[in-house]
Amino acid sequence: MESYGTILRKAREAKGISIETAAQETSILQQYIEALESEMTSVFHGEAYVIGFLRNYGDYLELDSQRLINLYRNVLLQEAPVPEGLIEKPTSPYVIPAIILGGLFGVAAIVLLTLYFKVYRPQQIEKQNTYAISSKVQQKTYELGDMPLNERLYVGDQILVPVSGGNVVFTVASDINSRLGLETPQGLQYFELSETRELDVDGDNSFDVVVDVWEISSNETSRGAEVYMMLRDSSFVENVDSTSIPVTSSSQKRSQTPILDDNRAYPFTLNATFRNPCVFRYEVDRNESVENYYSNGDAITMTANNRVRVWVANGNTVKFQIVAAGRTHDLEIAKAGEVIVQDIKWIKSDDIHYRLVVEELD
Repeated sequence: MESYGTILRKAREAKGISIETAAQETSILQQYIEALESEMTSVFHGEAYVIGFLRNYGDYLELDSQRLINLYRNVLLQEAPVPEGLIEKPTSPYVIPAIILGGLFGVAAIVLLTLYFKVYRPQQIEKQNTYAISSKVQQKTYELGDMPLNERLYVGDQILVPVSGGNVVFTVASDINSRLGLETPQGLQYFELSETRELDVDGDNSFDVVVDVWEISSNETSRGAEVYMMLRDSSFVENVDSTSIPVTSSSQKRSQTPILDDNRAYPFTLNATFRNPCVFRYEVDRNESVENYYSNGDAITMTANNRVRVWVANGNTVKFQIVAAGRTHDLEIAKAGEVIVQDIKWIKSDDIHYRLVVEELD
């Protein structure tokens, strides 16, 4: 079967028409006529141009243009590649064994990973955690006696508390986080920061021990808790040198607010908690004064034998709490915006009586 290009060339030559004449009479460029007759379709910009020129040139030569177009399309079908899916490729004899082996290796890998993450890894983590906890802080045992106990306690530490008939044991619970937990004979007891509480240890309806939490971290349990603990029995309270206690006189003109009276003077603790930022200065037992700027939520503790002097730029920004002889006393010693200078101290009211007072200074 002749191709469309051969049919076009023979028809033109049979009519005695040159390519130049055909180009002039059809307004088809000479290069396109030559491309049609030689079937060089790559010259054209697309299939639509080829079909259009075939139709015009075939009509010009008085040929069946549709037959020419059909012959062109047959050539396209012959030159088009066979679709991938229609070609059957030979299967390698190694493909199926490779798939089976790959599946076996995949199953084995899944089993090994499951054993590692479900069995081996948890065991290793547990061993590491156990070692970390055991090696972090060595557990200690303290004995509460005549002198108050002031120590930083950690999880597992124990405190031996003397009672009639022997000792009872307090154990620091495992959740020191913003509060201190103590396992006692009366059950688990929790103490918040700056909280002072009296405990009945032996169940005789009388308080035996005073516990005061001075410092504890809200997010670092490894830091433990700073705790002050003392026996409630006043016979265990350390006396202060009475020669250093001033004697009050009837001519005393400074304003004094009594806190407590006793037949002895002993150390006391002044806790200061800051409600708002302020400058605060204090002096303990005539030692060098300390001045600093404190923010909302800060807290400091001052322990004195005789006297604490405080300077506050804005009195209402600080909340004071006194701990003495196992008792806690809240103080509101200034108004908002008031600058204060005050002493919290022991005075000797007579030969055998002492008084802890708050004294206004000029």
